Amino acid sequence: MLTYSELLTKRRSIRDFEPKKVAKNVIQEIIQEACLAPSASNGQPWKFIVINNQTLMQKLSTESKKNILAKIEQDPTARIARYKATLTDADFNVFYNAPCLVIICGKKESDYFQRDCSLAVAYLMFAATVRGLGTCWIGLGDQIQDTKLRQEIGLPDDYEIAAPIIIGYPKQIPAPTPRNAPIILKTID
Repeated sequence: MLTYSELLTKRRSIRDFEPKKVAKNVIQEIIQEACLAPSASNGQPWKFIVINNQTLMQKLSTESKKNILAKIEQDPTARIARYKATLTDADFNVFYNAPCLVIICGKKESDYFQRDCSLAVAYLMFAATVRGLGTCWIGLGDQIQDTKLRQEIGLPDDYEIAAPIIIGYPKQIPAPTPRNAPIILKTID
């Protein structure tokens, strides 16, 4: 078992996976542990959608790409515009052909659901790491607007995607990326 320090240093964003399914019970355990995350007023606003279907993930990728490219057309100076060339590549799948996609979502009206779901994501990533799995938060994969597609994946109209997370067995673990030293603006004794 990894120590907490090892867990923090071994977790990586993985985008290249072995062609091996992750067992449903393992995903269930990971999600159960993600639900141990703290939340504002113990609201626990997170909900999960688990997708193991490559065809459906491809449809979600195409939908996200289409919607992001439309945003870039409206504002070519937007930060997301740096991904335009990648997003126009028909072969690019925003979910990197991962064997599993877990979408963490919550009700739009909830004041803190984004923060709370982010904490659940961190717990989910750590739970996957200790099991030898890799994860990656796919920011380009949250633009699912098509009503029929949202219904197909079970995403209610009044819910918003907080984080699409891909999970699988990594082909390799990349070297750690450099981290900046913490900047403490002020210490008050």
